Amino acid sequence: MKFQFYLRFHTRYGQSLWLSGNIDELGNNDPSKALPLEYMNDEYWSGNVEIKKKDLHKSISYKYFLKNEDGEPLYEWGNDRHIEIDNKDLSEIQLVDTWNHAGEYENTFFSDAFNKVLLKPNHTKGKTTSDKNFTHEFKVKAPLLDKHEIICLTGNGIRLGNWSETKPVLLSRDGDLPAGQAGWWKAKLDLSDADFPVAYKYGIYNTKAEKFSFYEEGDNRLIYSDADKKRVTILHDGFVHLANDTWKGAGVAIPVFSLRSKNSFGVGEFDDIKLLVDWAKSTGLKLIQLLPINDTMAAFNWMDSYPYAAVSAFALHPLYINLAKVAGKENVDLLNHLKEKQKELNDLTEVDYEEVMKSKLTSLKILYELKAINCLDSDDYKQFFKHNKHWLEPYSAFCYFRDKYQTSNFDEWKTNVVFDKSAINKLCSHKSAEYKEIGFYYFIQYHLHLQLKEAVEYAHKKGIVIKGDIPIGISRFSCDAWVAPELYNLSWQAGAPPDDFTAVGQNWGFPTYNWKKMQEGGFAWWKQRFEQMSNYFDAFRIDHILGFFRIWSIPANAVQGIMGRFVPCIPVHINEFGENGIWFDYQRYCRSFITDEVLAEVFGKLAGQVKEQFLINNEFGGYDLKIEFETQELVENYFTSIEENEENDQLKLGLFDLISNVILFEEEGSQGEEFHFRISMEKTASYRHLNPHVQEKLKALYINYFYNRQDDFWFKEAMQKLPQLKAATNMLVCGEDLGMVPHCVPDVMKQLGILSLEIQRMPKDPKKEFFHPNDAPYMSVITPSTHDMSTLRSWWEENREQTQQFYNHVLGQWGDAPFYCESWINRAIVLQHLYSPAMWSIFQLQDIFGMNETLRRENPHEERINNPANPKNYWRYRMHIPLEELIQQNEFNDELKGYVVHSGRG
Repeated sequence: MKFQFYLRFHTRYGQSLWLSGNIDELGNNDPSKALPLEYMNDEYWSGNVEIKKKDLHKSISYKYFLKNEDGEPLYEWGNDRHIEIDNKDLSEIQLVDTWNHAGEYENTFFSDAFNKVLLKPNHTKGKTTSDKNFTHEFKVKAPLLDKHEIICLTGNGIRLGNWSETKPVLLSRDGDLPAGQAGWWKAKLDLSDADFPVAYKYGIYNTKAEKFSFYEEGDNRLIYSDADKKRVTILHDGFVHLANDTWKGAGVAIPVFSLRSKNSFGVGEFDDIKLLVDWAKSTGLKLIQLLPINDTMAAFNWMDSYPYAAVSAFALHPLYINLAKVAGKENVDLLNHLKEKQKELNDLTEVDYEEVMKSKLTSLKILYELKAINCLDSDDYKQFFKHNKHWLEPYSAFCYFRDKYQTSNFDEWKTNVVFDKSAINKLCSHKSAEYKEIGFYYFIQYHLHLQLKEAVEYAHKKGIVIKGDIPIGISRFSCDAWVAPELYNLSWQAGAPPDDFTAVGQNWGFPTYNWKKMQEGGFAWWKQRFEQMSNYFDAFRIDHILGFFRIWSIPANAVQGIMGRFVPCIPVHINEFGENGIWFDYQRYCRSFITDEVLAEVFGKLAGQVKEQFLINNEFGGYDLKIEFETQELVENYFTSIEENEENDQLKLGLFDLISNVILFEEEGSQGEEFHFRISMEKTASYRHLNPHVQEKLKALYINYFYNRQDDFWFKEAMQKLPQLKAATNMLVCGEDLGMVPHCVPDVMKQLGILSLEIQRMPKDPKKEFFHPNDAPYMSVITPSTHDMSTLRSWWEENREQTQQFYNHVLGQWGDAPFYCESWINRAIVLQHLYSPAMWSIFQLQDIFGMNETLRRENPHEERINNPANPKNYWRYRMHIPLEELIQQNEFNDELKGYVVHSGRG
């Protein structure tokens, strides 16, 4: 049987189109064996194959991809092109397709968040008026229909009703489909008697009123090919041309640990999500956004409260378990002795991480002894174990050794420093002497899974979606790094360059990803990670999406983020300095520039002590650091070993400044031929002491290095990763695109349909002091603050001059700004965000409370969750009132619901 493919696509010179599918003739989904299409004209590309009879019995699936001038493939979005051969007497199938661009707004609404939860109540199956013997099949998609609305079709010719609106052709919709497959509206019609070309148009039909509502926008569609009894033409018409930016929703963001209920244990638990869902439902909110919920137990102290340093990218944190649900009604009396402790912890203003974990783990061990046999022998548990075995066994073994040796640093373990799969299989075997201890971690993870799954299913029944968070990094001493160290660059640390909040940058301490190695394995680790997340979440936020373009990488021997550089990036070759009129001086540019003047500036009266204790004279009239203080790590280790006081702290930070007082970092292994500029070069004393002519020349090369030469390179880097990773899940994807954003980032996110993050206080336009919510793109999430920022009320008091500018020019108010953020000001800012054109407005719960004088916390400075400038931040914020009480605040809840509904988000 002949298959003739026609694809509507406008290409530019150098591009080519290819067809890949699940049969031999289309390469069996191997891109290297795909069918090349031929250019027909500016509107169409085509290709044809003869399909063997043996393949006609199965569903044939296919998709197109584009090759750019450099040969990099770009696939269309979705996996929803399927051909079922019902009639074996056909001689030809003709397919007229429309390229499905990933960035089309409508594709967003086929994500699980919309298709399975938010839009599901509107799904109407439709009433088909198809013909048994047909020559043409019409297929089109339309996700944003209201309840009782279906797609209809009318056009010229008798079978299409001669443009009749009283008796249009009604289409039926596919039912629930696997991830990545859209619900097509379909009709099979016999157009044997039609006069070609045929003009037609889709419209909306209301099944309840039983009448035609309106036509799609735009010109008529056309069918050029005629009808033949031996041929079927399938028209994949893409999306019905309807307004596609009309859906808007609002949500609340809060970490699970910050929830407070009467039944929890001094910390928010998965079970508390159900109470938050009840409140969200009552106020018209449609989404709950959480921080990462993975296990972070590494140091056995409050430092483990940092949710972005997980010891497993898959395991859930025991912090969030509800002991009573584990015990069950029949064993709840076993927890009676904890009631006093529970009340004590629940009454605290903030989370006492250490006490909560101590109590929970002790109780879990008791419950495990009692319930292990029945639990681990149940069919439901066995199904859970089978599905999660790939990460659950190594994670449980990791925890076993971590607890045994009292450290997560596997380099310090007495055994099993290097992961050995066969050894771990034996350890985790039922026959192992250690199995009982290993099973404890299985037991905990299974119950966490049950409790989170129950909370998510409850949310879905209430029409609320749950949004998770994927951290950009993993802990250096995590199960993931132990199992597959080759996937990470363990000699580098991820972080962020300097910004308005942290002048010396951020060092997160995570190893960076070995993307080349990950790509060789088809990004299997990432795909498994996304699959795990999709068990619980409908949407997710990619933390620091810029890391998929390039990551700020800091050498292992550095402490401050300012010592880093972007990886990957194109270095500056030594020849470029000469080509730009700069005499290259390795000592001057690549070594710390230390003179008496610099020492006086940095250390003041301590300069003499610094020269004597930490420096040696060099042959250039300045100083070098002694070998034992050459790196920030060595300096840090030295000062950690001596008394901590104000003077020593000043000396340490001053030495850090000396070490970072350079113009260039040499590219490792380049034999002195390639270099990277130190970020914020112009702020260094080294730069200030250069003559103006050299400063000007270096600055031009610096600007080219950071802002021009890398853009295409980083675009390609991202496009090698993000399309595959996005295609691995059907969750709604949002990117945290904040910081030093390359020019290519918005284009990549737009192409892939990834929602951006817009924050009023962090405008992406450097010429603007504030971003106005009215300017938000539709494909975005807009928020007045994040967990890394102060809340609205706290920010209002931080900078009086900035607050005044905001008051006059963003809020449009006259006169002096109030000293405190009064409730009407907080409310005005929230309303600005609700009425923005962005798809989602998401608010920290604290900013929602800020609208009400009596409900909000008295001290706004107690509301902040994290301060990135403090590497030892204790993540312990809790709601100041229980959720049960919040649900009863009818007047406030009704007020909030009114704002949400009237803004078009309810």
